[in-house]
Amino acid sequence: ASAGMLERNDIQYHWQNQNYKSFDDFLASLASRKRKQIKKERSSALASGVEIRLLKGSEISEQDWDKFYQFYVDTGSRKWGTPYLNKEFFLTVGKSMPQSILLAMAYLDGVSIAGALNFVGKEAIYGRHWGCSQDIKNLHFELCYYQAIDYAIAHGLKYVEAGAQGQHKIARGYVPTKTYSAHWLSDPEFQQAVAHYLSGEREQIELEIIALSVHTPYSKD
Repeated sequence: ASAGMLERNDIQYHWQNQNYKSFDDFLASLASRKRKQIKKERSSALASGVEIRLLKGSEISEQDWDKFYQFYVDTGSRKWGTPYLNKEFFLTVGKSMPQSILLAMAYLDGVSIAGALNFVGKEAIYGRHWGCSQDIKNLHFELCYYQAIDYAIAHGLKYVEAGAQGQHKIARGYVPTKTYSAHWLSDPEFQQAVAHYLSGEREQIELEIIALSVHTPYSKD
């Protein structure tokens, strides 16, 4: 903003590590009803015999990337969108930055049926893509949210950023968090018009965060 760019705010839902020692330690910070809900979701996701494996770096084979790419394309198709990443992208990041990749894969009878891709930074784990070939209740929550929390606690990471959108994440311990971006437009009149819009939008974002924060699952004690 000090360089003359337009500041925009938005909302994402981030999990914050309060120096938890385990997932149960995290659960203890929640209201009783929310704690029971999460336990039930985790249990039901694995009830049919699903096995979860966390694959890092060189542990991820080309076959694993092939399967994950199929999941990714299927998710894009079901959301009436066009998947914009090709398989070469996933193979490239797997080879060029293996230390930063965490692939959570779900298996049923030894066959991979779902996967969630995460990028691991110094302080946070970033969940970005997921997909499945079988619709199993609560498996999405387990792979994308709870496995990421487990990993963050085990490795001392401060945050889990699970991507944009999704108020349903609040009930899973992800709190509404203000995000920032900066923009520059070459046309002065257009820049001024957008600046006026963003000013009002920032006020609405502040109000929305306050309203959403009432619904976090953490114990009010």
